[in-house]
Order: sequence, then C-alpha cells, then structure tokens
Amino acid sequence: MNPRYARYPFLEAAKEAVASEAVDLVSVIEDEPAVVERATERVESALEAGDVGDPVHESRIELFSYPIARVLVSLVDERVLVRRYARAEGAVAYQRFTADLEDPTELKSVESTGLDLSDLLSEFDLEGSIREAPAVEDGPVPTDAASGPSGPRTEPTYLIEVGTYLPLAADCWGDEWRLVNRALADGEVPVTETELLTLFREAVTRRVEAGLPFDVPDPIADALEDEAAALRELVAELELVREIDTVVPELFPPCMKALLDDIQKGEHLPHHSRFAITAFLASIGMNTDEIVELYRINSSFGEEMTRYQTDHIRGDTSPTEYSPPSCATMQSYGDCVNMDDLCERIPHPMAYYEQRLDDEDEDDLEDWREAQAAEAE
Repeated sequence: MNPRYARYPFLEAAKEAVASEAVDLVSVIEDEPAVVERATERVESALEAGDVGDPVHESRIELFSYPIARVLVSLVDERVLVRRYARAEGAVAYQRFTADLEDPTELKSVESTGLDLSDLLSEFDLEGSIREAPAVEDGPVPTDAASGPSGPRTEPTYLIEVGTYLPLAADCWGDEWRLVNRALADGEVPVTETELLTLFREAVTRRVEAGLPFDVPDPIADALEDEAAALRELVAELELVREIDTVVPELFPPCMKALLDDIQKGEHLPHHSRFAITAFLASIGMNTDEIVELYRINSSFGEEMTRYQTDHIRGDTSPTEYSPPSCATMQSYGDCVNMDDLCERIPHPMAYYEQRLDDEDEDDLEDWREAQAAEAE
C-alpha cells in the first residue's frame, strides 16, 4: 500500500485504494482494533487540539482510520464536530504539504510520500485555473494591494481565476483575502505561494467536510456504538454546543481577558487575535452591534469592515458559525498568556469560561452589558 495515501488520506487515489481492498468495514472494526483506536484518536484530537493526533507507522492502520473517523463523525452528528474535524484534517494536510515543499530531496525520492504543487493542482482539477505569474520585468508591477506591508512580494506569485479564488478564500480570515483588496486583472487574482498553499488547505477542508454527516448502515453503527457514545460525551464535556448568554469579563480565560483589555486600550490586534476574541464574544452571546461598539475606540476603526468581519464569524453572512480557537491554536499564535491552574486542565477557552460560570452563583453575577447600559442612563 502506497504510504502517501496514509499521509494524505483525502486523495482520490487513497479512496480508490481503500475500495480496491474490497474489505467489509464491519470486519475491519471487529478484527483490527488498532484502526478503530486510531480513528477515534483522529476525532478526539480534532475536538481537543485542532489536529488529528500523531500518525502511526503502519500505513494500513493510518489509511483505514480516515474513513472510520468519518463514520464516527457522522454517528455523533453534531455540526460543531463536523466542522472541527474537517478543519483539523485540513490543517494537518497543510502542515504536511508545506513541509514537503520545503524538502525537495524528499520529493525527488522514488519512495516519496510527499506532494508538490503540481500534485495539488491535479488533485483538485485546478491546472487550468491557476498559473505562475510572469516575472515582474515581463508583466505589470504588483499594486499595493498585492504587495503587502514590506513592498513587492519576493516569493513566487501565482494567478488564480477569480471564480476559483472566491469559494476557496471565503473562510480565510483577514482583510487581505477580500477581493476588493486584491489586484484583480483580466479575471485573475494574484496570490503568493504561501497564500496558494493556504487556499489548498481550504480545498482539503471542503473535501473532508463534503458529505458529512452521512447515513451509516446499522451493522457499522452498531459496531462503533461504544466509540460514538464516548465522543458524544466528549462533545458534551467540552460543551461546545451549549448556549451561553452571559458576559462577565472577570471570569474570562486569561487569553481572552488580555485581548479584551487590548481592545479597550485602543490597541491594534493582529488578524488571528481579532478573530479569536470576536469569535469568543459572539459565542457567549454578544451580538454584532455590541461587538462593533467595543472596537470603536480604536483609532483605525472602520465600522463597515468590523461589522462585515463580525457577521462573517457569527455565521450571518457565511455558511459557518465560527467557534473560538482551541488552547493549542491560541498557543501556536502566541495569544495564550497568563496561564492559571484551570488553563492547565482545560483544552478550550469556551470550556474555561463555562467552568468559571458553573463555579459561581449565577444569581450573584452581573452581565457586563447590563452594567454598561446602566452607566449610559
């Protein structure tokens, strides 16, 4: 079995490899517990850490764990799990093919398990939609919108047809992804190689999410009921779908408290930080008007853009209602600060806040919005 398929199980060729084995999934579930264990780990890690856990060395186990993980996600049948699982698979694929491109020796190997740009273009049928941009001396100099903060881009630039660009960039966070901020010309959008790989991450995420959840045949559902039940409990423990409508900043996790403090000081937040605090505030019940008002103190405040971004995160103008990043993601972006004892035991800022709310007598809690309204009177 090609080890590339285990590394990239979303590939159409990997799907065909599984089908060619002509095995009954029920038999795999009953006779190969290591596959089920790895499949369960993929889903658990997606919920808790935003990745799919560490791969195992046995290619068959790694490959077959992917379709069984999709079965588990379908059995749990929670929208928040579908989205987190798809994004986790997309994030891990992105890490892997980015690493592949940084190691040309591996890509030249006969036994290579890696992917290069041509492989990715072919996989998603994008050979006719994306092309390398001509050298600067042979074509127009990039405009400011395509140049970035340090002047013209020095890494390779590609041109992608606008009809291909828009759906792939729809879930990318940041003003730079908006079409109005791109040097659109002749129906093509310029992107750097780094940005192109980010768009491929979104392509993987969309493919993984496609068709989830699906109807699972009873024999397979019965064979995986214990694992599905455990995952349902995990979703409940993390309380990712719990409705919260209480804003008490002193109970916020340290990371969100620090970001809120920065907003109230009028400081400019990088895109990932702005996304994190906005998604958190939306998840605990604040509406768009309330969130927009918070940002008004910033000297570079733009109401239209802030409202657009907030509505997008809330799912009002996008197909997805975004959840705040996990603790692992906050750490990777440098937004995890002032950790306390509770942080050490909880994998998600929402779980932290919910625990703090549960530890308090809610009758004694004053919603911050009520206090603000009282001061305004």
